[in-house]
Order: sequence, then C-alpha cells, then structure tokens
Amino acid sequence: MSTANGGKVVVVGGGVIGAACAHYLSRSGWRVTVLDKGKFGAACSHANCGYVSPSHVLPLAAPGAVRKSLISMFKPDSAFRIKPRFDPTLWGWLLRFARRGNHADMMESAKGINALLQSSRVLYDTLVKDDGLECDWQDRGILFVNRTAAGLAHATETAHLVRDHFGLTPELVEGDALTALEPSLKPGLAGAWLYRIDAHLRADKLMTSWHKSLLAAGVEVREGCEVTGIARAGSTATAVQTTQGDVTADAFVVAAGALTPKLSKSLGFKVPIQPGKGYSITMARPANCPTYPMIFEEHRVAITPFSDGLRIGSTMEFAGYNEETNPRRLAILRNGAAHYFKEPLDAPVQEEWWGWRPMTTDSRPIIGPSPAAGNLYVAAGHNMLGLSMATGTGKLVTELLNGQTPHVDPAPYSATRF
Repeated sequence: MSTANGGKVVVVGGGVIGAACAHYLSRSGWRVTVLDKGKFGAACSHANCGYVSPSHVLPLAAPGAVRKSLISMFKPDSAFRIKPRFDPTLWGWLLRFARRGNHADMMESAKGINALLQSSRVLYDTLVKDDGLECDWQDRGILFVNRTAAGLAHATETAHLVRDHFGLTPELVEGDALTALEPSLKPGLAGAWLYRIDAHLRADKLMTSWHKSLLAAGVEVREGCEVTGIARAGSTATAVQTTQGDVTADAFVVAAGALTPKLSKSLGFKVPIQPGKGYSITMARPANCPTYPMIFEEHRVAITPFSDGLRIGSTMEFAGYNEETNPRRLAILRNGAAHYFKEPLDAPVQEEWWGWRPMTTDSRPIIGPSPAAGNLYVAAGHNMLGLSMATGTGKLVTELLNGQTPHVDPAPYSATRF
C-alpha cells in the first residue's frame, strides 16, 4: 500500500525499532504517531551494550549450540539459563530452535541477518553524521577476546567462515600485540579477533536524541499508552485499541519487541518470540577503562566503554515475562569480566538493569505484513541485534508501506516462514 505524503500511520512501540520506523516513515511523508505502554526508549533499548555490529552475522542456532546449551542451561550460575517451569510455548520454541542447529539452516539465517546488518551499518553513518543524532558514536571496532586456546580456535573458525562467505575482514591479534592494542587486558590471554567494521554507541543517549528529533519533525509520541488489541474490518486494520482509547490510522506497524506475542490474536498469527532476559551494569568511567568494546565469548560477557562511563552486559535467561532483577545474573557479569582485566572494574555503579530481548528460533526478525491485514505490519523479533538492525528495518518498513522496491530482500523476514 502507499498513502504516504499525508497518510497516517501508528507505530506500536517506542524502542529503537519503533523509533527507526517512525524516523523513516516521517521523512517519507507519513504522519506518524508512536504509542508506548511505558516511556519512550525505556525498555530493552535503554541500557544494552550499544553495538552496531555486522560481525554478529551468525545465528544462535548453530552446530553444537544445542549441546552446549543443554549442558549449561539448568545451572544457576551459567551465562545461559532457563528457569525450570511448565511452559509448553517455551518448550515448543526450544524444539524449533534445536532443529535449526545445522550448517545449512545456519547459513540460510546468516544471509538474512547479514543483509540487515550491512544496510544498518551504512545508514547509521548517515544518521549520526548528517542527521546529527547525539549518541557517543565510536567506530573503532569490537575485539572478540579469548582466554584459552580452545576458545581462540573456535573464534578463528568463525572468523574464517564470515570472511569467506560474507566478506568481513577480521584481524587476528595475539601475544604482546594484544596487550599493546588494549592495555587494560591481562597478559597471557590466547588472543583476539578485531572486527573493525563494527561500531558502538550509548543507547540511552541515542533514544533521548532520537526522541527530540522525532518530536521536532512533527511525530506524535504517546507514553503510558498500552495497546490491548487491533480492530479490523475484514482484511483491513482500522484502529489500535489502547488504554487511552482507540487510535485510527491508514496503516499500523507493531514494533513491540518481546511484547509482540501478546498481540498475536490481533496480528492473525502466533508470534514465535520468546523474551530472553539480558542484564547490564553501568558504572562511572574507571581509571583503567578499556579503549575497545570487547566480547568475552567464553564467559558470554560484553564490555562497552563510553566517553563518560562503562557498561558490562550480556547473559541470557529464559524466565518468561519475569520482572524481577536477579542479583546472581549481575554477579555473573562481574565475575566473567574479572578473568580478563589486569585491574578490577570497581568504579561507582550508576545503574543495574535488565531487558527482554525478542528471541526468534532462527535469529531473524519478523518484518512485513501480517497475514490478517494488508495495512498491518510487524517489525519485531530482532533477538540481540535490535540496535544493530534498527536503521535497516526502519527503511525497509517504509519502503514496503510506500510500495517501493525494497533495498534488501524482505523474504527472509516474512511472518509466514514459521
């Protein structure tokens, strides 16, 4: 459909995906209203690690991933954990995830992931440099640091795979060269791969700046407005039903992240997204602050340095829509990081945080029209890469709504693929 240059569109969700959709839709002529049940940018887009990372091209469901997960998932102190409970929806999701743990399915998913990552990386340059969004943007790359020889060997296999199939050019850094490049690291680590294509930003600053930019562009943002359903007349969506009353529009985009399954009935299909809870600790900038963002894959810990602070993040906990902060998960972050740094990261803590990542079984998002209505679109399920894929997603949604030729093939993200 195309009713741009005057048409009204409602975007459900004020996270980074909703913000990106609102940005590109507004610029193409749509009158945009964003609805969020809480505060704009306050959910999973608030305190994540802030990576814009084309390096993260491979899906979680890879050969060997299921076996490793089964070994660790019931251990309370494992970086990956499933809270034991009776949940048929979760177990069905896990079964479909397990079936994709083979090379062919991994590479199929990677192609779709890669297209959005590459697109978004280019678009972020424009967003920051030309549109002036303030977000502590830094583009020196990301270091994937390995403590053991076995860990480095696995990272090397991955580096060669993404080099040969996706054109990435990671660089191996070993021995004294590693501590020279990143002096905060302990000597004696096995080595690291540096992906210079990657960048990082501070997510909360991005969302604050984007909020101001959208308002200045005439986008309406309604906070504290929970969407409870979507009214339809036949195969056309007519309004979203909210706690503040019905909101009518010509088109609708549901970008509600991990909460999207709660609208499955209205969307006309069972949305296969599970909430995967991630944690982070944000602290003041320590005296021994690292220069590079780093991922310690053997401990599932990520480090992001900012101009005014540092964030430790990651872990994955499938605990449903549990809203409690689990202190053991936060301790895992600190304990994991301690294996790699010369000195402890002991600066004053500014925030301890968690957010629900919207996890799909194939690590690809759902982007495109709902089976129920041609003017009702979904843009959700970006797994751990919402920030990394946001700009490409917003542009793709806008192209689809405008009836334009998409800049990336939308087929890998279809809601009908499950």
